[in-house]
This record gives sequence, structure tokens and C-alpha cells, in this order.
Amino acid sequence: MSLQMKLDAFKADFEAGKPPYNMPPTDIAVMHRATAELIASGAAQRALQAGGKAPAFTLDDADGNRISSVELLKKGPLAITFYRGVWCPYCNMELQALQAVLDDFYAAGASLVAISPQTRANSRKSVRQNKLAFPILSDGENSVAAAFGLRFALPDYLIDLYKKLKNDLPAFNDDPGWTLPMPARYVVAPDGTIVYAEVNPDYTRRPEPRDLLPAIRRANDRA
Repeated sequence: MSLQMKLDAFKADFEAGKPPYNMPPTDIAVMHRATAELIASGAAQRALQAGGKAPAFTLDDADGNRISSVELLKKGPLAITFYRGVWCPYCNMELQALQAVLDDFYAAGASLVAISPQTRANSRKSVRQNKLAFPILSDGENSVAAAFGLRFALPDYLIDLYKKLKNDLPAFNDDPGWTLPMPARYVVAPDGTIVYAEVNPDYTRRPEPRDLLPAIRRANDRA
């Protein structure tokens, strides 16, 4: 089953209000409104796209190791996924799908990192929960996400819903701001050029991990 098929199956159960989520239709409508407004804002089109230069970054992994994009690019192409956090089931399914093809990324000469605004403790939870063998990086205040054009502020009505659901982003992220990154995937060539970019303001839509492999091969050609 493809990643998107798994996501669609989960979404159908979630939006039908099935246990353990038991989401009422009014809450689902709020989520739909927020996604529709983010799509309509054109934020995804303003994010960094293929052909641009990727900003350099250095972030902590779950164990506190400093991970530098510049150093990773010295070894070959770099695949990056931006995700919302361990509290997001869609993100967790994507991370698991990336783990399933990790050996293919490595065989193609690429490194893979995942970036979220969550604390290192929550990144460690991501690693344990999803059985990950690639670095999960903590992006305080979504600073790197902002450099890629991915950071957005949650509207007040969505913040109210998150508070009701006890989805406390300031606690998850150790950041009083209510911001998130739009989910995004990038492949960066060793010279820093973005050769693949996929940004989707609809967090329920994710590309198949294997879709990045042709871009990794193109990135190798630029080395």
C-alpha cells in the first residue's frame, strides 16, 4: 500500500469520528477551513522551489549532536523533510515510509534528515515511536523553516481548537509562538542547488518517498 493510500485511510476514519479520536464534525470543519485558507494564501508558491539555493543550517539532533547541512552536502545529495511534530499522525506515517526506503537513499549516495520545531525530547520520542535510523532535527522557532519559506502562523480559531484538544504547541516546541512549517520535501545537490521541491499546505497529502530517488540521481550528476 502506498503512503498516500495509508494517509487517506487514516483520514477517512479520523474524519468519520471513529475511536479513539472521536472528532466531532464541527472540529473537522475548523481544520478544513484552516487548510483551505492556507492553500488560498499562496504561501506554498512563495516557498523555495527547485532551482533555488538551499539555506545552510546547523541544528541539534535528538541526542544533542550538531548536524550541519554544509558537512552533509560534502558527502553527497541531501534529502530534507519538514514535518509538524510527533503529535501529527500524518507526519509519523511519512517518517515510517521514509525509514522503509532509507537504504535506497543511502545506496544512491544521499543523506536524509527530518526537521520539526519540536524539542529534542519530542524528537527522541519520534525516533523511538517510528523506529527511525536517520537524524531528527529540532528547529527552534521554525527558523530554518522560515528560511525555506515554510513557516506560517496558526489562525486564532485553530489555536483555540488546538487548546481544546490539548495540543499544546508552545509546550511541544518550547516556543510561545503558535507557528508550524508547511510539510515539505527537498533534495539538495552538493553545490547547494535545490533539485526537487514539494511543498503542500494540505498536511494530509505527502509524496511517495521513492519519488525523491530520481532527483537524488540528478543531484549526483551535478556533483
